[in-house]
Amino acid sequence: MAVADNRYKIAADNRRARYDYEIGDTYEAGIMLTGTEVKSLRLGKATIAESYVSVEKDGGVWLINATIPEYTQGNRFNHEPKRARKLLLHLKEIVKLSKGVEREGMTIVPTKIYFNDKGRAKIEIAVGRGKKAHDKRETEKERDWNREKSRVLRDRG
Repeated sequence: MAVADNRYKIAADNRRARYDYEIGDTYEAGIMLTGTEVKSLRLGKATIAESYVSVEKDGGVWLINATIPEYTQGNRFNHEPKRARKLLLHLKEIVKLSKGVEREGMTIVPTKIYFNDKGRAKIEIAVGRGKKAHDKRETEKERDWNREKSRVLRDRG
């Protein structure tokens, strides 16, 4: 588990989201979890790479297809690894998200799950537009150029 900014501990990171989507607005949401899910998240074994967020007509926001593996020490009260999990957001944020999804090609992508300074599990979600193949190639070129540039600067100094 990586620690970022000494404020929170990252439990799961979706690095693929920044490659596949043009990320727009980001939101922080709480997650409704069971006890064994929290313990499993603290071990850092969760994956959110192929997951997405769905806004229901009744106003509920759900995290779909995220995998939090079963906690090995949790005997009979273990959880389902791929169950849908409810996200906790303010009503204004839910309205903004649903309007963002209604636009052409927009989707809600989870970018990371982390524990905040109070020890509560939070998820960062973002509204994003899917990138085309040529946009992905441009991203790769830029990443390679930055890597090469830093390598040259490091060798000089």
